[in-house]
Amino acid sequence: MGRAFQNRKESMAKTAAAKTKVYSKYGREIYVCAKSGGTDPQANLSLRGLIERAKKDQVPAHVIEKAIDKANGGGGEDYSPARYEGYGPGNCMVIVDCLTDNPNRTFGDVRLAFTKTKCKIGTPGAVAHMFDHCAIFAFAGDDEEAVLEALMEADVDVTDIEHEDGKITVFTPNTEYAKAKQALEEAFEGIEFDVDEIQFLPKTTTPVEGDDIPLFEKFMDMLNDLDDVQNVYHSAELPQD
Repeated sequence: MGRAFQNRKESMAKTAAAKTKVYSKYGREIYVCAKSGGTDPQANLSLRGLIERAKKDQVPAHVIEKAIDKANGGGGEDYSPARYEGYGPGNCMVIVDCLTDNPNRTFGDVRLAFTKTKCKIGTPGAVAHMFDHCAIFAFAGDDEEAVLEALMEADVDVTDIEHEDGKITVFTPNTEYAKAKQALEEAFEGIEFDVDEIQFLPKTTTPVEGDDIPLFEKFMDMLNDLDDVQNVYHSAELPQD
């Protein structure tokens, strides 16, 4: 599980570095999260995690504040989540998560990214069963026993814990996100999360080789260039440079 998570993080970092739209994507996600769960980050743990992540990605404070103000106002756009699944270059499995105010446009844009790179968009549920929907928390630490104990005491369903190079990574089902985060913050005062998010992690990886590599990069670029696309999860395993 750790390896797939690392691969995804590395590939996401490469595309995120090239993204000029990262601010608007965070702004949209913060707006939707605040509108659905409340604008107080202390009461809305998902919003708090999102704001912390945005700050780490150097999203300016005014972008964050504007999104929350807009949610407070009650007006504004009406975004809804949309998820598309299919097979990418090399037959790797792909999940594309979007926030959209026009589902027909978004579907057309996402489908074009698939067809232009000889890929196949599938029906809902086509590949999701081959991914684990996980909450992931990574932070500095060495005592995984103490971490496990704190989570068990809070009745958190822990999927996995990894300890490597002075860092502990906790995996739980996505539904346990708020409970797990609260338990860790209460047990370890001043804890700082390097990773604090919900992801789809592939149960198996798919090697992408040869001519499929540039095709995969084009596919990812096309998806990440779309305003409506928030996250792309995949099972591709690319050769290490």
